Amino acid sequence: MLRVLGTSVTLLDCIRDQARKDLGIDIRFEVLDGVEAQTRGVLSPESFDIYDQWFHNVDFIWPASAVQPIDIKRITHWEEINSLPKTGRITLHAPLGDGCKPVDRLYVQPDGNFGPRPTGKITMLPVSHNADSFGYRRDLLPADLIAEEESWGWLVDERCCGLVGLQSDCAIGALDAALAVEAKGLAKFKDIGNLSIEEIDQLIECLIKLKRKNHFRSFWSDHSAAVEQMKQGAVGIESLWSPALIELKAQQLDLRMAAPREGYRAWYGGMSISRCATGRVLDAAYDYMNWWLSGWPGSMIARQGYYISNPQRSRPLMSKAEWDYWYDGKAASEDLPGVAGGKPVIRQGEVREGGSYIQRMSQVAVWNSVMDEHNYLVRRWHDFMSA
Repeated sequence: MLRVLGTSVTLLDCIRDQARKDLGIDIRFEVLDGVEAQTRGVLSPESFDIYDQWFHNVDFIWPASAVQPIDIKRITHWEEINSLPKTGRITLHAPLGDGCKPVDRLYVQPDGNFGPRPTGKITMLPVSHNADSFGYRRDLLPADLIAEEESWGWLVDERCCGLVGLQSDCAIGALDAALAVEAKGLAKFKDIGNLSIEEIDQLIECLIKLKRKNHFRSFWSDHSAAVEQMKQGAVGIESLWSPALIELKAQQLDLRMAAPREGYRAWYGGMSISRCATGRVLDAAYDYMNWWLSGWPGSMIARQGYYISNPQRSRPLMSKAEWDYWYDGKAASEDLPGVAGGKPVIRQGEVREGGSYIQRMSQVAVWNSVMDEHNYLVRRWHDFMSA
């Protein structure tokens, strides 16, 4: 049996079932929220074989020796993985973005630490990724606001008071909040992905003031909660993940995912192998990771708005209409299905916000991050949440 620990981002029932069928391996998924999965990954490497989460979590699991180096010679399609995780840029002149760039924690260095210098070993296999922002219901926000150019500043705009939802995980929620506060001109940060103690204090004080005015309606820890609160109209604007957007689109709501003028908050997901995996379990772990780059999984996660690190292998398994919409930024030439099939989640004529894969991943303002002052941020974020 292969035990995979992670979140609802990629641990889908259809993925598990197809992997079992294709590999002939008994695979068990343990789906936790982001903080719980991270904690388990650090403290209990004996409880999983594959750790499936995000590159910024390498900052926790690698120093804890919870995972082992991955030999790229055993990764069948390593050469097909594009330049984004290997160099930090999807094109030569795209901005790097602030925060925890995947390339900076990709390779195992000769001294055992992680870094950007290519070697034969990696900390985490680059797999799924996306450029995130916030979603909003046009029927719930003021007309004068939605007539403006989309901006992270909308999350702290007084015209949205009482309608705002935020991610409760400080490692992500604080980045969304910092982007919003800076976009609104309430503060200026040197590096949004790595705030100083003074900058954290400045951010939290801004947020506490807003909270005491009942600006924030709710906080969510997994995308199902985000879906429910927006579906019910409890919030009109919130930081949002792509699967939540897809589920909400299926409800025929007047909803849009923003393409903020400041750029996106991006994330890169991948898989690491527990330090405890050996023998047949270790072989199965490599088989599973290679399966993820074989084409079918990439075509499936595209239907919830995610990208795969070697997209050309998934292209033949997607319809032309799907590829044109999800990767090329073209209008959907027909209704498009979601992961589970059934009712279409994208209607004919719709265009993905932000454009093509290249365009969207060339507009990264900040990567999901673990800040140098992470422990202080956690304490101050708790002050904000409990204010």
